[in-house]
Amino acid sequence: MPSGRWPSLERAVRGDVVLGGDALDRLGRDGSHVRGAPRAAVRPLDEDDVVDLVRWARRHRVALVPRGAGTSLDGESVPIRGGVVVDLSGWKEVGPIDAEARTVRVGPGVVNLDLQSALRPSGLFFPPNPGSWATCTIGGNVGTNASGPRSYGYGAARRWVRAVEAVLGTGERVRWGSLAEKRSVGPELLHVFVGSEGTLGIATAITLRLAPIPAIRNGWAVRLPAKVRLGRIASTLARTGGTGLSAIEYLDPVCAEGLPFGRTSRGRSGSALLLLEIEASSRAEARQHRLRVRTVLRAAGVPSEPTEFDDANRMWSVRGEAGRVLDDRYGPRVREDVAVPPARVDELVTQLRRIATDERVRLFLFGHLGEGSLHPNYEVDPGSPQAERIRSAVWRASLGLGGTISGEHGIGRLKRRFLDRELGAPAMRLLWAIRDACDPDGILNPGKLYADRGPTSGRSFPSPSGRAARPIRRGLPTSVVRRRGVRSKSPKRRAVSP
Repeated sequence: MPSGRWPSLERAVRGDVVLGGDALDRLGRDGSHVRGAPRAAVRPLDEDDVVDLVRWARRHRVALVPRGAGTSLDGESVPIRGGVVVDLSGWKEVGPIDAEARTVRVGPGVVNLDLQSALRPSGLFFPPNPGSWATCTIGGNVGTNASGPRSYGYGAARRWVRAVEAVLGTGERVRWGSLAEKRSVGPELLHVFVGSEGTLGIATAITLRLAPIPAIRNGWAVRLPAKVRLGRIASTLARTGGTGLSAIEYLDPVCAEGLPFGRTSRGRSGSALLLLEIEASSRAEARQHRLRVRTVLRAAGVPSEPTEFDDANRMWSVRGEAGRVLDDRYGPRVREDVAVPPARVDELVTQLRRIATDERVRLFLFGHLGEGSLHPNYEVDPGSPQAERIRSAVWRASLGLGGTISGEHGIGRLKRRFLDRELGAPAMRLLWAIRDACDPDGILNPGKLYADRGPTSGRSFPSPSGRAARPIRRGLPTSVVRRRGVRSKSPKRRAVSP
């Protein structure tokens, strides 16, 4: 820690600064069980404010943790070693929408579902729709390369990002990507940034590619026979043309029973469900697609008639409640995210069930069947040694089948110790070289994605005043917030509530 006092954080930026209280405590948590203790949070006003904040943090080796809605499930947005949370949830600008070029420029704090609503009048939409799309932000989607059910037909977030404006850990501004339809100017650095979980830079504006909204988007919920082979369903649907399928989802009996269409879809309750999205440009084409899908499902051993949704978004809104239902019924648990080649899904399911048997815990399973991307949930304290054993076993199972330790949630805090097993030492050296170039002091989201090293490794970051945090005296406010847009000329300031 540098000797003496640091320049006041409140004077370094123009945006709000939160130094304590419930507002700050909430920013120490995300959708995972990982918990952190930020020393402060800053709500920057604009890109200039972000530049000033990064320069301040770099001078004093203060960790900066970019954050949107905090829906990440592997601790990506949790400040592990103190430092300052960069709260971008208020950056909700949408526009301009270029309908001809099919692009839109947005702030990183725009909520995915809100963006879809803003785009609807233009006849366009942003295809990635994670299960948390009602609350997750575009900045978070880009930071973890999020997917969602429609990634079967449209791909993950990376495919739909045209350009990103960001501030590096050096305080420099960069723009990755291009508005050109295609270009060949060497390796595409934009693709390196997408999925980097805030370790390379802080995104300040994102330009997205858009797709035309299909004229018809039907949702199907289909009851599955007890012993049907999931891999057979996935491979049969995948190799069949003329279906209009953009999503193929699976819910096991427990997950399905807790949701409305699990209780009302055709057939008895207690069955696993297949959820499908079928697109078409006309009613005639929709009839052809539905007939084709029915034929293929019967060939794959699924004779049940579907429960149909005229608007597939209604079905995905219900599907997005699967995690909450499990929370309400079974409480905290291990929530994993692995993917294997679709042809090996049944082998993965067998191993996931064996892990549950060996550990004597319950397994709940759902996920994106069409891509071999599954979310095994185990009923166990996620912070326990048993949970660590289960995670390791799940990751080893996926890697052993030619898969990956993360299909869409990212690496964050929980999976970083297995990253080198998937990528290998040469690739890890390359990742570190990129990190060193973008963030030489290691101040951006340390403790995530890959193991720390360098001057910020292995210690907590001090408080914004340059001193260790002291207990709050009785009778004083429990929080201090910088008023928006007001610069303080004196380090002595009156405390106000956030």
